[in-house]
Amino acid sequence: MKYLTTASAAVLALASAAAAQDLPGSFEGVTIEAKLIGGQQYEPLYARIAEWEKATGAKVEVISKKNHFELDREIKSDIATGQLGWCVGSNHSSFAPQYPGIYVDLREYLPDEALADFVAGNIEAATLDGKLVMLPRAQFDVSALYYQKSLYEDTAKAEAFEAEYGYPLAVPDTWEQVADQAKFFADAPNFYGTQYAGKEEAIAGRFYEILVANGGEFLDADGAPAFNSEAGVEALNWFIDLYAAKAVPAGVPNYLWDDLGQGFASGTVALNLDWPGWAGFFNDPEASKVAGNVGVAPPPKGSAGIRSGWSGFHGFSVTQDCESPEAAASLVWFLTNEDSQKLESAAGPLPSRTSVWEHVIAEAEGDAYRTEVLQAFQTGAETAFAVPKTPSWIEITNVLYPELQAAILGDKSAQDALDTAAEEATYVLEDAGEL
Repeated sequence: MKYLTTASAAVLALASAAAAQDLPGSFEGVTIEAKLIGGQQYEPLYARIAEWEKATGAKVEVISKKNHFELDREIKSDIATGQLGWCVGSNHSSFAPQYPGIYVDLREYLPDEALADFVAGNIEAATLDGKLVMLPRAQFDVSALYYQKSLYEDTAKAEAFEAEYGYPLAVPDTWEQVADQAKFFADAPNFYGTQYAGKEEAIAGRFYEILVANGGEFLDADGAPAFNSEAGVEALNWFIDLYAAKAVPAGVPNYLWDDLGQGFASGTVALNLDWPGWAGFFNDPEASKVAGNVGVAPPPKGSAGIRSGWSGFHGFSVTQDCESPEAAASLVWFLTNEDSQKLESAAGPLPSRTSVWEHVIAEAEGDAYRTEVLQAFQTGAETAFAVPKTPSWIEITNVLYPELQAAILGDKSAQDALDTAAEEATYVLEDAGEL
């Protein structure tokens, strides 16, 4: 393994490191180009890059910072044009199966001690074709339901809701209850019952998890599209119904994750299914109008009694064409090490290191909000499920989401939209040699 080789004047420390305590290493004069996921919630971690530069003597040049959907398209363009000389890239378990061949096996650059603390299941999921292609961040993602607590403390609202819907107003535990309450709370254009991301993999993933919660399957046992089922129509009608009722903002077909986070923090949304990374932001009085008024509940159940749980995790990878893979691997390790994961987890994200889980649980003692956050997300994690194991997942979502949008906007029925998407997804899988 490369971390056991003899040090030279050009490649120091990590290439000769025999143990994790020798990290991060010394790389004077090296510049690492990086392509990173962008977003306000990621900036505290990126601030640590300066610490790595000071410790190693190397420099990091961030040449791209975009959301994962845009970053995915950019990486595919780089593959097509042979421009993979940059070194470190943000990655995600949902995206990684598309291009495992462009990334190094990080086990060749990092000692076993540097990897021992990671949750074994995450390391297994980050290993493709026998290669550890990414190191997981403290960004294990499963969603939970954020809500404005004051809405459930209003006696008049409780009485009016029960009179209209026939059951007591309480924090929803099913998608049907979310829909009822979203319509009840909505007062467009000033206030909305809920919201959802309406394009790219974001809406495809939300549709997928409600489909599963309704007892459906995305791909059948033979790997063929199966989402145009009764359960799929039921799932899509959930989105259509809320849009038609003006219980969600009119702009949701163009929303992605940052739009949802800012929307809930603005105080104009009652219920918001979202990721753990927003927990700290939502309760920060300097950033959020709902700070101090945020409750967190486990993700809702579908009509089959299954709790939603679309999950995955963020990480960092090193390209095969990187001229300084030892330095790049050091940076990836540094951005996912114990200190980095403690920093990210303080804002709500779920760690992928065992020691940091223990730290987070201990830190939450006596903090009612953080305890509630952990309990809600841990419940979600217990029943979480990843996307289908196909390298064509993103390509399938690319043909699915325009059809979901068409149905939401009223241009097609739910069945017609899903039938068209299933046909196009079949072509994607056939072209990829998976069917």
